Amino acid sequence: MSRIGRMPIAIPAGVTVDIAENNKVTVKGPKGTLERILPAEMDIKVEGSEITVSRPNDLKKMKSLHGLTRTLINNMVIGVNEGFEKKLEVNGVGYRAQKQGKKLVLSLGYSHPVEMEDPEGIETVLDGQNIIIVKGINKEKVGQYAAEIRAKRAPEPYKGKGIKYADEVIRRKVGKTGKK
Repeated sequence: MSRIGRMPIAIPAGVTVDIAENNKVTVKGPKGTLERILPAEMDIKVEGSEITVSRPNDLKKMKSLHGLTRTLINNMVIGVNEGFEKKLEVNGVGYRAQKQGKKLVLSLGYSHPVEMEDPEGIETVLDGQNIIIVKGINKEKVGQYAAEIRAKRAPEPYKGKGIKYADEVIRRKVGKTGKK
């Protein structure tokens, strides 16, 4: 059995979960509403304040979908209740981030500043000039937008300049040495 798929999902107070036909799951909470169509083969039941996911048989595809379905529902429940956030750090001389309305303006050593529009349902907050916090209720979108920001100038291994995740460790390389 899938260890993750077997675990029930607790529904916190203030969160409602509806399951329509074709396994269309709608989760409403204090932070908003999320909808997702999950694999139709999975059997999703709401029992009191718990959600359980079970699979019809032990085919390899069903086993892999079992844990995935449970995790997706769990992430939706956590998202509408608490939300998700990713922290990014901008490192480098003259590199900085600014906020202009819904736009994130990054100065990353290119000839022009890089402007990025916040996607719908995602909010970026600046903590000083070099820490960007990406917040939202959809884990997938938060992670994707954070990755897009990081891709504008990924950290390099010599000086560590660029945009990195707050919990990311950059493997450093030794630079070149002079002639003897």
